[in-house]
Amino acid sequence: MGLQVRIFTLMDESILNAIRERLKHITYISSSVVFSAGDVIEKIVFIVRGEMESIGKDGSVISLSEGDVFGEELLSWCLERAASNTDGTRIWIKRKGLLSYRSVRCVTNVDVFSLSVADLDDVTRLFSRFLGSCKVQGAIRYESPYWRLRAAMEIQVAWRYRRRRLKRLYCSV
Repeated sequence: MGLQVRIFTLMDESILNAIRERLKHITYISSSVVFSAGDVIEKIVFIVRGEMESIGKDGSVISLSEGDVFGEELLSWCLERAASNTDGTRIWIKRKGLLSYRSVRCVTNVDVFSLSVADLDDVTRLFSRFLGSCKVQGAIRYESPYWRLRAAMEIQVAWRYRRRRLKRLYCSV
C-alpha cells in the first residue's frame, strides 16, 4: 500500500492482500464533505494525497493528511458484531450502523482509498481471529481520534463522579 498506517505493520500479507483487493480509489475536490456528524459511517478512508480536517461537535479540529486514516472504528465495530455459539461456530449479530461524531471535509483536492462496510465485513469474517487480537485492537484505539475522544469522555465522567463523591463526603462530616 505504501502508506504509513500503523495497524498495517501488524498484519500479515494475506490480510493485506484481502484488503487491497477490496479498496476503491476516490478523488474528492476541495471543500467536499466526506462525513457529517451524526451520519452513519459507511467506509474507512485512507488518505493518499491531500489534506482534510476532522471537526468535532465541540468545534475541535484535527488535521488529516497523507497516511492518515479515518473511520477506523468500523473495524472494531465489525469485530464486536461477531459472537460465538456454545458449539464454537461463529454467528453475526445485526446492529444498526455506527454514527460519526465528527465531520470530515477536504481542505485541498484529496485522493483516498476507501473500504466499504460490506467489504470490511468480508475481511473481518475471513480474519476475525487475527484482527480481534489485543495488539491489533490496541493499535486501532491508539491511532483513532474516535477512540481518543471516547477515552477523554470516560475520564471526564469518572473525574466528575469522584468530585461529587468527595464533595458529599466532606460536606457530611
